[in-house]
Amino acid sequence: MTQSTIKTWLETARPRTLPLALAIIFTGSAVAYWFGYFDWTITILCLLTATLLQILSNFANDYGDFQKGSDTAERIGPLRGIQKGHMTEAQLRKGLIVTIVLILISGFALLSTAYQSMQDLIVFIALGIASIVAAIAYTVGKKPYGYLGLGDLFVFLFFGLLAVVGTYYLQAHNINWTVFLPASGCGFLSVAVLNINNMRDIEQDRKAGKYTLVVRLGVDKSRVYHWMLLISGILCYLLFSSINVNSIWGYLFIFAIPLLVKHGLFVYRSKDPLLLRPMLGQMSLLALLTNVLFSIGLVLAK
Repeated sequence: MTQSTIKTWLETARPRTLPLALAIIFTGSAVAYWFGYFDWTITILCLLTATLLQILSNFANDYGDFQKGSDTAERIGPLRGIQKGHMTEAQLRKGLIVTIVLILISGFALLSTAYQSMQDLIVFIALGIASIVAAIAYTVGKKPYGYLGLGDLFVFLFFGLLAVVGTYYLQAHNINWTVFLPASGCGFLSVAVLNINNMRDIEQDRKAGKYTLVVRLGVDKSRVYHWMLLISGILCYLLFSSINVNSIWGYLFIFAIPLLVKHGLFVYRSKDPLLLRPMLGQMSLLALLTNVLFSIGLVLAK
């Protein structure tokens, strides 16, 4: 494999979006630790599986958008390998298959380590299959949900509620309702990353018939929506800490708030979609920072 080929696959994997996968698992594992449950092996396998699912989602996104003509030379976002002609449709399809196989191997190792009952096994196999299908069906198929404006809902569910609560459950084997608060916080920040992506690509998506929530709302309302996502995310972490943590360390994540405010102001004031291009990676890193600070705070407060 040449250096150029490696670079093409890395571009298609979108490394800047991968912190989302890390943030999800950090949060779920930190909450498990706070409640007295933690397992390094399960955490590492969750990190691996979540990262592979994110890569699968990115591969499938490029594959589906290319097939439907959404990704052209006109798009503001960075061109991927298949758009540049450095990768064929068949090669990307093989990449999707290989990634799915790796997810199945990682998921099998995770379940083999974590499950305690047949019910655990059945439920998490079903959730694993659903996660793979959701990652692919965002842009692939006759009626991809990303083209129907449902992407935000699915990201909230799979990159928030299911991922964080699932990571917690695999270590704790019980459900504490307050776990849904940081899970929702992570979900809101994950949706904010998608919202930036869709605000940046609004004109190209509209031309291609990709009716994302941003296309349906319009740019002005999408800027307000972005603020709602950021504020809702922080409120979820605040509620969890106020209910469960009797230590100032439980509020360590508030140091990310000034950066989130600065980001939100820039997005709100930016009228040119081109200016939002670097904001996608920034929002992904801010989601990671918020969740890392939240996680470290729980560890220090224990």
